[in-house]
Amino acid sequence: MFAPDSGLSPEDAIGQLRMAAGILGSSPDLRRVLLSPAVNRAKKAELVGKIVEDTGLNRLIRNFLMVLVEHRRAGELKRIADGFETTVDERLGFARAEITSAAELTGPQRDKLLQSLGQALGKKVRPVYKIDEALLGGVIARVGSKVYDGSVVGRLEAMRRQLSAAS
Repeated sequence: MFAPDSGLSPEDAIGQLRMAAGILGSSPDLRRVLLSPAVNRAKKAELVGKIVEDTGLNRLIRNFLMVLVEHRRAGELKRIADGFETTVDERLGFARAEITSAAELTGPQRDKLLQSLGQALGKKVRPVYKIDEALLGGVIARVGSKVYDGSVVGRLEAMRRQLSAAS
């Protein structure tokens, strides 16, 4: 996807793919038009061109969008962007982590958490933060299939298991 003269880094490509997926996801009518076999290719190309012009997307992203539209795969853009981001992260040595907390974490809390996770994993961490008000406190980090449960409920459960095993 990257040509040396494109001026598009992998991180920029991810951002632009996400932007395009957001535009498609926010407009069911746009999505229907781009997926419809009843709308001719020229109209679809014109529409994608207008979106690219309005958003300033790179020409490589525009060309990629045109391929998706031509093959009626525009509805798969979010999934494609997710897969591309995962591949880029793997190649750059990042581990993706879904971090769930009861409330918004402060900057220092995020930094400390990312440092601890990075040391445990031996990789840089690319976090995705989520809020779950059902947690009483603490955080739960999911990295691939591994779960690091530092929530209050998780710690209480671990203590219960230890006490049960000791008796």
